[in-house]
Amino acid sequence: MKKILIKNAKIVNEGKVEEGEVYIENDTIVEVASIISVKSQDVHVVDAEGKYLLPGAIDDQVHFREPGLTHKEDIEHGSKAAVAGGITSFIEMPNTQPQTTTHERFAEKFAIAAKSAYANYSFMFGGTNDNLEEIKKIDPKTTPALKLFLGSSTGNMLVDNEEVLKEIFTQSPVLICVHCEDETTIKDNLEEYINKYGEDIPVENHPKIRSDKACYLSSSRAIALAKETGARLHVFHLSTAKEMELFDGKKPLKDKKITAEVCIHHLWFNDTHYADKKTLIKWNPAVKTQQDQEALFKALLQDKIDVIATDHAPHTLEEKNNVYTKAPSGGPLVQHALPAMLQFYHQGKITLPKIVEKMCHNPAILFQIERRGFIREGYKADLVLVDLNAPWTVQKENILYKCGWSPFEKTTFKSRITHTFVNGALVYHNFKVLDVRNAQALSFQRS
Repeated sequence: MKKILIKNAKIVNEGKVEEGEVYIENDTIVEVASIISVKSQDVHVVDAEGKYLLPGAIDDQVHFREPGLTHKEDIEHGSKAAVAGGITSFIEMPNTQPQTTTHERFAEKFAIAAKSAYANYSFMFGGTNDNLEEIKKIDPKTTPALKLFLGSSTGNMLVDNEEVLKEIFTQSPVLICVHCEDETTIKDNLEEYINKYGEDIPVENHPKIRSDKACYLSSSRAIALAKETGARLHVFHLSTAKEMELFDGKKPLKDKKITAEVCIHHLWFNDTHYADKKTLIKWNPAVKTQQDQEALFKALLQDKIDVIATDHAPHTLEEKNNVYTKAPSGGPLVQHALPAMLQFYHQGKITLPKIVEKMCHNPAILFQIERRGFIREGYKADLVLVDLNAPWTVQKENILYKCGWSPFEKTTFKSRITHTFVNGALVYHNFKVLDVRNAQALSFQRS
């Protein structure tokens, strides 16, 4: 039996920061107390003096590109980077090649992850205009959610048939997660800018092409449909101030039927950064204005936005270093998301308990994940130790993404993740991912 005692930690959990200790047996937290005595000689003691102990973060939106696009990323490399960034569980998206729109493809992804993942894993099922019968067969205990793309650039995963969309909202057995951008608005805007510039459109026009209007039109329609049908809806990666009026910050998360998410890049970057970062910060939805950025942060603190995620979506530098119309949208983020949020803590913009709420507790509540996301007795021992005063700089040699680059390159973070435990096993320690695969498939507490 594997036994670990984490001593002298500042535990950040359920709205508090308290001195305490955590005792683990195998994959489970057995005891949480102010002082715990060593139970036997075979207990491995980790002295966390001066460090903060957090639940492992849960990232509900990653693209690990496997199968079919593994020159950009794969589950092994993506999950290694995740545990280095304090993310102990991930939920991966269905727009791989082939797409995860049948139960056969869904099972294949779990088989890959069982062999290669360093972090706990699950996968969203993808909806299309023609797979309603597959959607009806989803098992709510093994499937976190149904993912729908209501914007462009997703191939035949774009759901644009209004009748089918209503049927899906009515009949989905699980939470529906949506990417909201209006296809018609984007196409019209793109045509206008191509007429003006040709293929090499200056990238600072990206938020004008994938505009706040495109976002609002799509998200407001999705929310109206959810209210009409009674569907449980989660809106991914919000990017505009205008959309904040669509969400409620007064109800507890467990009582909400419509929830919202913001990603790290929309909190960190704004349109003034395109001049330096260029296509490296080309995402869909686009990074927009400083006003939008500030409104998103305000809504996060007001609980209109429930979850912080990454939308980790790597491409190679060769792919990104193209003219605007050929450079793909997306970038790698899992290794640097928690350090970025801790940087906001140092700037006085957010508290440690609020970071843990949005990155650990709330994803677990939202997706009804069994025994994760909290530091509680009987819960899985997914834990992260952080040194808040150990500066380090993002450089090529410490980037773990398979694509080999980061939009945070040359950024110095004040906080360092020193230990990551997945199901009670130390998998990351001081810039080194250990050769330990102790990940488990996530399960969901649903009737």
